[in-house]
Formats: sequence, structure tokens, C-alpha cells
Amino acid sequence: MYFLSGWPKRLLCPVGSPAEAPVHVQSDPQRTLLAVLAAARLSIWFSRPSVLIVTYKELAKSSSQFGPYKQAEWRPDSTMIAVSTANGYILFFHITSTRGDKYLYEPVYPKGSPQMKGTPHFKEEQCAPALTLEMKKVLDLQAPITSLQSVLEDLLVATADGQLHLIHWEGMTNGKKAINISTVPFSLDLQSSRAGSFLGFADVHIRDMEYCATLDGFAVVFNDGKVGFITPVSSRFTAEQLHGVWPQDVVDGTCVAVNNKYRLMAFGCASGSVQVYTIDNTTGAMLLSHKLELTAKQYPDIWNKTGAVKLVRWSPDNSVVMVTWEGGGFSLWSVFGAQLICTLGGDFAYRSDGTKKDPLMINSMSWGAEGYHLWVISGFGSQNTELESEPKSIVKQPGILLFQFIKSALTVNPCMSNQEQVLLQGEDRLYLNCGDASQTQNPRSSSVHYKPSSLAEGGFESQGLSTLLGHRHWHVVQISNTYLESNWPIRFSAIDKLGQNIAVVGKFGFAHYSLITKKWKLFGNITQEQNMIVTGGLAWWNDFIVLACYNISDRQEELRVYLRTSNLDNAFAHVTKAQAETLLLSVFRDMVVVFRADCSICLYSIERKSEGPNTTAGIQVLQEVSMSRYIPHPFLVVSVTLTSVSTENGITLKMPQQARDAESIMLNLAGQLIMMQRDRSGPQIREKDSNPNQRKLLPFCPPVVLAQSVENVWTTCRANKQKRHLLEALWLSCGGAGMKVWLPLFPRDHRKPHSFLSQRIMLPFHINIYPLAVLFEDALVLGAVNDTVLYDSLYTRSSAREQLEVLFPFCVVERTSQIYLHHILRQLLVRNLGEQALLLAQSCSTLPYFPHVLELMLHEVLEEEATSREPIPDPLLPTVAKFITEFPLFLQTVVHCARKTEYALWNYLFAAVGNPKDLFEECLMAQDLDTAASYLIILQVIVLFLQKWSKDSDCAENMYIDMMLWRHARRLLEEVRLKDLGCFAAQLGFELISWLCKERARAARVDNFVIALKRLHKDFLWPLPIIPASSLSSPFKNGKLRTVGEQLLKSQSADRFLNLELDAGLSNVQRSQSWLSNIGPTHHEIDTALSPGPQMQEAFLSPLSNKGDECSIGSATDLTESSSMVDGDWTVVDENFSTLSLTQSELEHISMELASKGPHKSQVQLRYLLHIFMEAGCLDWCIVIGLILRESSIINQILVIIQTTEVDGEMLQNIKTGLHAVDRWASADCPGYKPFLNIIKPQLQKLSETTEEQVHPEAFQPVTVGKAPEQTSPRAEESRGSSGHGSIPQGEVAGGGVVSRKEENTARAEEEETFQDGTYDCCVS
Repeated sequence: MYFLSGWPKRLLCPVGSPAEAPVHVQSDPQRTLLAVLAAARLSIWFSRPSVLIVTYKELAKSSSQFGPYKQAEWRPDSTMIAVSTANGYILFFHITSTRGDKYLYEPVYPKGSPQMKGTPHFKEEQCAPALTLEMKKVLDLQAPITSLQSVLEDLLVATADGQLHLIHWEGMTNGKKAINISTVPFSLDLQSSRAGSFLGFADVHIRDMEYCATLDGFAVVFNDGKVGFITPVSSRFTAEQLHGVWPQDVVDGTCVAVNNKYRLMAFGCASGSVQVYTIDNTTGAMLLSHKLELTAKQYPDIWNKTGAVKLVRWSPDNSVVMVTWEGGGFSLWSVFGAQLICTLGGDFAYRSDGTKKDPLMINSMSWGAEGYHLWVISGFGSQNTELESEPKSIVKQPGILLFQFIKSALTVNPCMSNQEQVLLQGEDRLYLNCGDASQTQNPRSSSVHYKPSSLAEGGFESQGLSTLLGHRHWHVVQISNTYLESNWPIRFSAIDKLGQNIAVVGKFGFAHYSLITKKWKLFGNITQEQNMIVTGGLAWWNDFIVLACYNISDRQEELRVYLRTSNLDNAFAHVTKAQAETLLLSVFRDMVVVFRADCSICLYSIERKSEGPNTTAGIQVLQEVSMSRYIPHPFLVVSVTLTSVSTENGITLKMPQQARDAESIMLNLAGQLIMMQRDRSGPQIREKDSNPNQRKLLPFCPPVVLAQSVENVWTTCRANKQKRHLLEALWLSCGGAGMKVWLPLFPRDHRKPHSFLSQRIMLPFHINIYPLAVLFEDALVLGAVNDTVLYDSLYTRSSAREQLEVLFPFCVVERTSQIYLHHILRQLLVRNLGEQALLLAQSCSTLPYFPHVLELMLHEVLEEEATSREPIPDPLLPTVAKFITEFPLFLQTVVHCARKTEYALWNYLFAAVGNPKDLFEECLMAQDLDTAASYLIILQVIVLFLQKWSKDSDCAENMYIDMMLWRHARRLLEEVRLKDLGCFAAQLGFELISWLCKERARAARVDNFVIALKRLHKDFLWPLPIIPASSLSSPFKNGKLRTVGEQLLKSQSADRFLNLELDAGLSNVQRSQSWLSNIGPTHHEIDTALSPGPQMQEAFLSPLSNKGDECSIGSATDLTESSSMVDGDWTVVDENFSTLSLTQSELEHISMELASKGPHKSQVQLRYLLHIFMEAGCLDWCIVIGLILRESSIINQILVIIQTTEVDGEMLQNIKTGLHAVDRWASADCPGYKPFLNIIKPQLQKLSETTEEQVHPEAFQPVTVGKAPEQTSPRAEESRGSSGHGSIPQGEVAGGGVVSRKEENTARAEEEETFQDGTYDCCVS
């Protein structure tokens, strides 16, 4: 409806002290002048251009007497201003022009320019007048003034002592006594007893008030938060003749604004919401119409933190309302509560870097002419705390901001509602949603080019979907500057049905533009243009412009018709005199309907006439209908439309032709939609017996109210047998309540309808955009929406943070559209009108987005019902599912809906639409492989989730799902993606151990040890071992001193330590459940606990203390994790607990060992996989993991398994071959592995001997590591059942295995022999 445009402008105020900053702005009734108040200044500004004309500055002495200026009110003729002050004075200023023909600002034209100074009204329109301000009268009311309101020729003033004064504009009290507000009786309605309850408090007074001309009373807010409406019972304004009504539920009112056109009173509340009331016509009670409030869903951070409502202002055309809060920010709402703009969210509230901006504080605001501008006095925000430090800042003190708006043509010219174009009008340009008229053709018309002769037939054709939805950008037409100079502002605009011609109306005359020729056509005779004022809007009829105007020279109301193709001159116009001022005008087929100021409706026929060379249109009066009985005030009529809509749907009419006639008049009376149908109860006249031009039209029935809270009405005069539902419907926009459609109901196959069934039904539905046009056949609503662009990143914070480009986003208007068909189908199904829904859907099944319509309907019903917290007694989903089966798109609709819905709702969905396996088979039978593939994905996900919660996977129907899982696991293993395999098994509950047992000789076999080793290093971020550049003697060199870890293991104290750590490790592992989490203890002691058997062990270090003291033992990781011990001397703990100092090279060697470890999480995951492969008997994979961990105990353990159990000879041969390949690779490419390979050389020799014995494979039973009874892991029995589901059995503990003591001692003795036989060299950096 209204949309912000661009950035706001800042007006340059005279620089003065902060005390002279503006605090209040008020426009005059004509909105050409604005009064701006400061504490001791009154300034008058001109609106276009926005310039300061004159300022009155109060002297210091009188200023201290009067107090600061507070409010201003204009006299209706703009010749006086009344200003209230803080100390209870009213100052009356006269505004006079003393310079005669001189002006303050005049446009200067170059020589020879076509603009002539002799134009009538030239000075008044294009020059800023030179005015003087003079204080004429001072009135002391001896109490603080709370509100000031101009009421006709008087000034109504409320004071803080509870008095209500009626003052004449000349400063006299009119001889009438002030009314004490506490003596006015109040009741809930006007039908109650005259002795209503009084306010009854001594200190009660009016805080804010505003006069409503159409209700003949004024809305008030009291200082205690109560609100009400006071109306004079008779013409006399005395306490005895006043009566008030109030609602009981409002106790926190702060301010009020009145909408005269819709008879609404908007009360701002301390809660931050605005409650909008109207007056009941019969009882006089105040009825709540609707509320304007932010929702937690839209604004979760701010919705209840806005503070009290500070200001409420209706636009000049009464179609939108602006609301501001004490906490800052503003919002814009349509008349019945559709939110259009709010600055508390999005780019208005946040900078491009995500930081929050301070909201704009608004102290006062006033709308400019025609609502194109909003004048705002900005106040101090929380950012304005550096006034002294930045005296040059232009935002630190309050200033005047000018916000610019674009609005829909519907707000002022509602006859546009039968068009399919969206037309927006700004103060100097127009925005159209139709494409380039010179290049687009009408897809529904046989004529490609624009031909006047074909207009009679093609004029009713739709413009076409491709043209109206072509792109997001607008077609912008700049209004002729020549016309704007003397006729600003633009009041009305209209576009023809084909979207090729536009007409605009300014202050005088009119002009029109062709989108084909790209040229404006203006009056050749300026006097003719300046002699007419268009009063009731204008409309296109084929090639003609129809308008109602006032002829200034003849003082006559007229109806005129101008031909587009002829020169714009009154000589080519057809003029018909009217009886009264025309307020509204509309065209229906070949009829013109006007609503006049005497509350009458007049119907005219219009026809094309060719008189010689000139073509004109003739207009004749057909019928007049008086509405004075039903309309209390003519200004309340928002729109009047002729339609073919009636309660009869055409089938029951006596003649089919009657269905396309002007059947009824639709009248929007202050939001109430009233219909008057033709009265067909009398005798009917045969059409062939009468001349169409002379036949008498049928009278109209009394009016019937169709709907409430109506903002716009759309109907069309086109006919289409295939889409009768949509073309014969009536579409309503109802603000915050969404839209409504009055839909005709047709019996199938033209059967006679039941007499007890209604032939129309009103269906409400919500849409996410504000509707500006309806595409009837295409089942689309067109609209527009404000979008914002931030440019604050282009400015540096320090130099330009107060620029408007930084404080505000740049506002643009975007085209938008929305499908509404699914809403209507759903509403019909709710009302058990499935047959009508089917007829409607079948008529629209050829639309390109019809599959999306069905999908949207299914999805919305599913979401609402499946997520409902309360049981649904009569669910709609089964009905919707059955309805969708009527269409061939059923299978695609269901699967697309399912794939866009979360898994938790699938059970509810497929319970209604059928088993997905059956639907999958239907797709296969229909050869619809794309849809079948989508169902296959659905089935896979379902089975995976079922398997996750249930171990029963015996069902035959699950077999092919298992096959897919096995295939995926096999691919992961073949590609050596062990990490992904672990995640896959843990997340989906895949039985990894049992599957590996089956695949031990196939997919679970390591084909290339070197590639597997490299891939594991990469996947687990595990560093390859390296040999440092500097080669030094190792402490292991001569075989005399073996590994420090080995010496530690030999000591008794080390045994005690290991047992302690082992217990801790077991208890910690049992607490862990997820393979992806940090399993076990946080320190690396668990690594030691994993392998109590003979192995290469990391050194345990402790700080050196007094020789006699007992040394504490810490793990090797303490060296890196705790820096507090670095300063101490370090010792190696030997078996006799004696101390041996470590050299620098030895410490570097230990550091190298630690640096070659990977992340702790990777280590945990590798040990888990080691456990899995050990359980499944995949010894070759165990060897690979043992190599990457570089732990000889793992190799030892595998050797024990090979010796004690019968292992497949092929596997043994594979391990031997793989290890030889690793040895060759290490020698050539990775020498860091050589030291470890040298350590495990004895084990490898034993493995070779075992391989040569050719052990024949038999049935392999998976071995649980550590089968000795006394050493069995507490989780060994659990591992079988739970490991496949992602829980961690022995985990890190069982990864190393626990073997019997005898085997351990044997292996250790053998290892010692190996160490004593050879020497071992290593390089340490």
C-alpha cells in the first residue's frame, strides 16, 4: 500500500543552541506549509521545495513568562496558528503575505524556454511565498495545556485541571463556560441510562484527544490510561449535552489518532500495541476492530521491549497509519492491520557487520501532501551522549528528517481494482509491473498488435502471465516536469486494461502517457488545464479517458470523456453536466458508475461515436439510485463498483445473458462491503422486444452487508467457461485478517442445484504479501514489498558514522506474487465441498505451477496436524490425500512433500496417503523412474531409522535395504575410508562386526598395505614418523640400556602405577558411549593402560627432588601439558628407583616421539576400530593400525592369536607380503618407520615361520581379546551385542588386549633376547 523509497533527507535547520532544536512539527490542512516549534521559536516551512520561509523568535523575558512552546494547531484556512506553551498560555499568530507579488523563491528559466510566466496560478504553484508571522493574541488558561484541537471554526483545548475550553480563533472564549470533564457522564453505550458513571476523580484530565468529523465527536485519552469517545447529544456544546462511552478493557492508553474515512479511533497503549476501535451504529458502544502489535515470531528480540506507543498518525488518504514508540523506531500498517514496514528489525536495526543500531527516536511527525512525505523531528537516542565532544555533529541534536513514500494507486483511485496491473505512484514517477508494451503481445488474444478496432472484443482480455510476471524490476515512468511544475502533487493515476497507456491527475487538469511511443500528451491550452479540477478520479474505457471534474470558470460539476489519440483539448471532449460533486468513478464494460456528494449513485452508458473526422464517445444517463438512507456521510464511501456478481450463479437465471450484465453494485462503506443486486422479483422484459439503449433497467434491492474490514475489492468483467469459479468470484483484501473470496458454487454437469444449498460461499485465507492486484485466471495475487540495501560498509566508522547512508538502509520496492489456489481448495475441503474443490482444481490443472499448489496444500495440512499438541477430532489430511489422488500428479506430489518434510512427520503422512513401498511399485509400473528414485530414497531413510531403534531386520522387504547398506560399507572399505566407515556404523547402527566376519576374505581384506597406511595417516590427521636431521647416539645404542619405558615396566613401582592407571582407564571407558566424542580419560595415561604386555613404551618422567624423598611419577604427556615442571631437573625412573640424568639429546628424542602422535580423538577412534577388527578376526587390518600407532604390543598380540588359533593361511600370507611391502616403502620413502620395523623384526620372523607351516583355515570363531579368566575385560560379553550400535565396549582398553601372564612373560623374555642380540641406532634432533 505504502512503501519507503530511498534514504530519508535531512533538512538544514539554522544552527543554534540545543535549546533551539525543533521539538514539534504540524502541517496545515492543505499540507503545503508546516509549522516547526522549538522551545522559543516558531518556524514556517514550505513543502515543495522544502525551505524555511519565516521564523518567529520569542524574547527572553516573555519566553520565561510563557514557558517553552509545546504544540501547534492550524486554522482550517491556514491564516492562523495557535501555539500552546508549558505555562498554560495559548499564543495566536497571524500569517500574512506582505510583499504583494513578490516571492521568497522563484524558478529561473533560461532564455527562450517554453515555460511561460503567464500561466494561471503560476506564482502560487511554483514559488515559495514570502510570509510574515505576527503574534496577535495571548490567552492565559492558568493550567498546563495537554491537548489542542481545531474543530471547525473553534479551537478545543484540554487543560491539566480537567477543563475543556472552546475558544474562538480570534482568541475569545466565545462566552461559553469551560466544561469540567469529570461532570460528563460515561457509559458503555449510548443506550444506557443518561445518568452514566462519572469519572469521579478530582485530578482526572484529558491527556490527548482528536476530533472525528464523520462521528461528530472526539476520541480522548485520560491521564489514568482510560480511553473514550465524547459526543455532543445536540448542537450545543455544554456539559449537559455531552455524553461519553468507553471500553472497560483499556487502562493504559497513551495517545489517540482518528481515521475519518473509516470511522476508526486508534489508541496507543503503554504495552506497545495500538487498539483500534469503532462505534457501533445501533448502540453507540465502542467496539474493538483490531489491534496493531508486533509478534514474537516476527520480532523475537524486541516485540515486548518497545516501550509505550508515543505517536499515532493516519496518512492524508486515511489508508495507512504510522506508529512510533518511546523506545524508538516506527512501523506502518494498513487501515485494518496489515503490517507494511517496521524499523525494529532487519537492516533498519542491524549494521552490515551484525552489530545493533540504536533505533530512531521520533519526537514528532506529520504527513506531507498526498502522503508522499513524512516530516519527522528526530530526538536524542542512546547514541547521542557525546554532545560536547562533537559540537559539529549533525545528528547529535534533533533535526528534521523527510521520509519519502511510494503508494498504490488503489489508495486514491479504487476504480483500478478491476485491473490486473500493479500501479504505484510517487510524487514525480510511476511504477508499473507490466513489461515493455511495445514488445509484449497478448497471449490470450488473437491480435498481436494494438488495434483500436479490436478493442471492443479484446479489451476484456487478460494481459497475460508472462507480461505481468516477467521480471522483478519495475517499469518506471517519469512524470512530465512541465505538468508537475504547476500541478504538483499527483493525486490520481490510472492505467488501461492492456497496460499500454497511463493517465495522471495533479492539482489541475490531467496528462497521459503512452508506453509504446514513450511520450506524454499535455493540454495545448494551459488555461483549459488550469480551469478544471478532477474530483472523483479517472478511468480508462478502451481508447478513452473518463473523468469527473469541477469547471472553475463555469462553477459546474462535469463528466468528461477524452480520446487518447486526439489532441488534448476540450474541443475533442464529450462533456456532460452533473448534478452534484462526483466523489468516485468506475467503469464496467460499457457503463460508467459515479458516486456523488449527495449520496446518490448514477449509472451512465458510454458508446463510441464517429462524427465526421472526429471520434468521440457519447454518455447517457441510465439510472440513478439514492443511497442517503444507508450512508451517514458521503466521505465514508471508499469505493463503488459495478459487477456481474450476484447471489445467483447464472444457472438459475431465466436468461443466460443476464449473468454477464451489471447485476449488482458493490459499495465499500468505511470497510463494510455492501451489495445491492438487481431486483428480479417483478415481470421480466424480453431483450429482443426492447432497444438496448432505451430499455428500462431493473431497480436495485435493498443493500446487504457481505463482509467487514474490507480495504480493497477485485472483480472482473471477463468471461471464461473453463474458469468460471475464479472469474465470477469476488476477491477482498481485509488487512491483517488476510484475504477473502466470495466464490460461486456450481453443480456438476449443470444439474439443477438444491434449493437449500447456498450458491456462493465466503472463504477466508491468509497470504504473506499485501495484495495489490489479482490475476483471475492465473490464480495469483500480485503485490509489492519493501527491500533494503545496506551501504554502511562504504563509509568509515569515525568520519561518517552519522551519515544518513550509515544510519538508514537504502529502501527499494520489489515486485512479488503469491499463489492462493491451495488456500481455497483447502477451505472448500474443510467445508465438505470436495466436489466444488475438484471442479476448481480441474479448471486450473493446466497452470504451470499447479503441481506446486497440490504440494503446498498437502504440506501445510501435514505440518499443522502432525505437530499439533492437541488431538484433532476431524483431521483434514486423509481428505486432502484422497483429493490429490484424483490427479495424475499424486505420486510426485506425495514424494516431493515427504522429501521437504522432516522424518518425524512421515509416519503421519504415509498413514494417510498409503505405504511408500506400494507407491514405489506404482511408479515402477507407470515407468516413472524419476519419481521411483525419490521413493527409493524415502524407503531407505525409513528402514535406516527403523533399524536404528530395532534389531529385527529379518523382514524380506528390508533385504534390499540391507543390500544397499552392505554395498556402501564395502565401498568405504575398498576405498580405505575407515573413518567414514566408523561414522556410518555408529550413526546408522550398522552391525559392523558381523558384516566384517562375512567379508574377512573379501572386502575386509587389505590388498595394499602401503596405500592403506598412507590413507589412514591422511584421514586421521596422523603425522608420518620422521628421522631428525642431526644424528646423535641413542640411549639404546649398545643394547646395555634398553628403552626407558621398558625399564619402567620392570620396576615394581611401575607395576603398581600401571594397575592403578588400568583400573582408571576401564572405569572411564565404560562411561563413554559415542565413538565421535572424546572417549575415556582426558590425559594420555590411558595409552599406557591399553598395553600392559611387553611393548615399546613412552618414558615416564618426574622432577628431581632431594635424594631421600620419594619421587612422584607422571606420564610422558605431562612434559608437554604442564609447563610448570620444565625448570626442574628430570630423571628416568629405573627398576631400583635410582635416578639417572637425561641429556638434552634424550629429551629431544622423547619430544620427537610425542610429536609423531596424532590428535587424541584420532587415537581413540583408531583404537576403537582396532577393537572392531580384532573382534571380527580381520588381522591384516589390525597389523595396519598397529603400524600407524607404532605399538609392538599390538603386533605381539596378533602373533599370539595366530599361534593359539587356526588362522587362514591366505590371510597370513597376505600379512607377510604386506609387511615386506611396507618395509620396502619405508626404506625408500619413509625412513621414520624403520626404527619401529626393526623393533618388531623378531615378531615378523616368527610370523614368517608360522606362515611357512601352512596352517589350514577352518571355521573361525571371533575371539574376544584376553580370554584368560582372571584378566577378562568387564565389557567383553557386551561387546558382541552393543558394539554394532555405536557403543564402545572395551574401547581403548581392549584395543591393546589383555593376555595371560604366562604368555606375557614368554613374549617379554623373547623380546629381551632380541634386544640383547642386536644394537639399535636412531637419530634425534
